[in-house]
Amino acid sequence: MKKILVVEDEKNIARFIELELRHEQFEVSVSHDGREGLELALEGNFDCLLLDVMLPSLNGIEICRRVRAQSDVPILLITARDAVMDRVAGLDAGADDYIVKPFAIEELLARVRSILRRTAKIDEDVSQLIQVRDLVINPESYEVKLENKKIDLTKTEYDLLKLLCENKNRVLEREKILQDVWGYDTEVETNVVDVYIRHLRAKLKTEQDSYIETVRGVGYVVRE
Repeated sequence: MKKILVVEDEKNIARFIELELRHEQFEVSVSHDGREGLELALEGNFDCLLLDVMLPSLNGIEICRRVRAQSDVPILLITARDAVMDRVAGLDAGADDYIVKPFAIEELLARVRSILRRTAKIDEDVSQLIQVRDLVINPESYEVKLENKKIDLTKTEYDLLKLLCENKNRVLEREKILQDVWGYDTEVETNVVDVYIRHLRAKLKTEQDSYIETVRGVGYVVRE
């Protein structure tokens, strides 16, 4: 169940939003004070924040700014109809979206669902990354980064590295590597694997880490 924090000082509005969100099967926490809302936002592990701009103790834009410095949780601002500068300031502070009072509850719910869908898509994209320590492979873009620096690889080098990282902590025999990277009907000798491993090691060389380990008489492994 997704967790949502509502920070709204108008108690009737806050209660109305809370009931509607609960009806949509969200878990809801409510605060009527800016400072308390900030503490909850930073400690509560929420999936989305709904912040009114005009709050006692600390306004919603400042809450947004402080939360965004520590978290990428989605933030929806609730603003007054004529407060254009509040909306601009809120977006600059890191808010993902805003809704203007008075609003239809259906629009608010739609905006919350939209934000959560976008967040889920980002999480899905990130989960597709293959990572071993400071080495990151993005299968969607065919990019490889080491210590956040892009590494240029040939197609074969990329396929070989991806295979090893997908099977991290598992020793792969040379014949297995040859079949998976070059194909079952290849006439390439197994020593070609050794040549490409040397190429990869040269490109992945760092002071601290040696990413590809040789298991003598067997093959190679990338260890976490």
